[in-house]
Amino acid sequence: MKTSSIILVLCLGMFARISFAAQADWQKDWEQTLAAARKEGQVTVYIYRYERLLADFKKDYPGINVVSVTGRGNELTTRIMSERRAGKYIGDVYSGGTGGNYNILYKGRALDPIKPALILPEVVDESKWYGKEHRYADAEGKYVFAYLASPSDAQLAYNSTQVNPREFKSYWDVTNPKWKGKIVSLDPRDGGLGATMQFFYYNPEIGPEFIKKFFSTMDIQFAKNFRQMTDWLAQGRYAICFGCKDSMRAKNQGLPVEDFDTTRWKEGSSFSSGGGSLSLLNQAPHPNAAKVFINWFLSRKGQIVLQKLGDADDPPNSRRLDIPKDDVPPTNRLSAEGRYFDVVKPEYADLKPIADLAKEIMSA
Repeated sequence: MKTSSIILVLCLGMFARISFAAQADWQKDWEQTLAAARKEGQVTVYIYRYERLLADFKKDYPGINVVSVTGRGNELTTRIMSERRAGKYIGDVYSGGTGGNYNILYKGRALDPIKPALILPEVVDESKWYGKEHRYADAEGKYVFAYLASPSDAQLAYNSTQVNPREFKSYWDVTNPKWKGKIVSLDPRDGGLGATMQFFYYNPEIGPEFIKKFFSTMDIQFAKNFRQMTDWLAQGRYAICFGCKDSMRAKNQGLPVEDFDTTRWKEGSSFSSGGGSLSLLNQAPHPNAAKVFINWFLSRKGQIVLQKLGDADDPPNSRRLDIPKDDVPPTNRLSAEGRYFDVVKPEYADLKPIADLAKEIMSA
């Protein structure tokens, strides 16, 4: 046998042994984690929007009971921190928007790294995810895992009897004087506009000047209830709405409400994780059950269930690329022709300058 052939055989044998050892390592780790999780018997998940999929986890792991705490993301993160100030460490896992996850839980030092908790090879394999990477919202790249890539319409909706969408080619067109007094919006100090405000603030083609002009000069009617705003939009009291999160609900009911298609606007659109980031709370009472849940949630099966059982009025689009997208409407998938600004990048995570600007505008 030639020397080169001998070397090849030896290399293949060594590679096989390394692969077998790696497989044995993760399987051993997983089996030990699963056994410890069953002894813990419970996982407590604080979750926004996607609690329906918890029933499927229970089916797959009947020995681990799921206790869920639901609510809006800012409500849940505030509750978690309040409980901790009282010395109560109740939650194991948090699932919600990156804004509260990063600015409240991560900055409040309430998280353990989630990256070491990823065990299953199909979860660890970054080639299965959008951009062939795991997207973390924190600069350290290990605490706030973003599992959704949902294209954004910038939360801009319109009354289809009053607005011709073809008139809009740029976000700056929304500040046309003809729309003065005809816009209703969430208060910019409300966290509900988080991802869109990040997009506006950090996009160099839009920026703080647009935010100032929009909120300061357009004689906007401010509100705190997005359902009320959607009703006003459908009734024709206002032509444009910023922050009507349930616009698709109204459209599905046959009301004259549509979302602007901003993907073709001059500045492009954005995509974010929406309510889709996952973190492991530190001092968790059920750390092994938390790991099992995290790996199931981020697995192919978990993300398929997420897309199937997610919010019907705003279907989630998983960052996993190796799963079917049949349950995701075309408008909620990333278009190959679209231009997108990824607001989940760590350099856009800081909401403080945006909050300060909003306070300055509203106080004036």
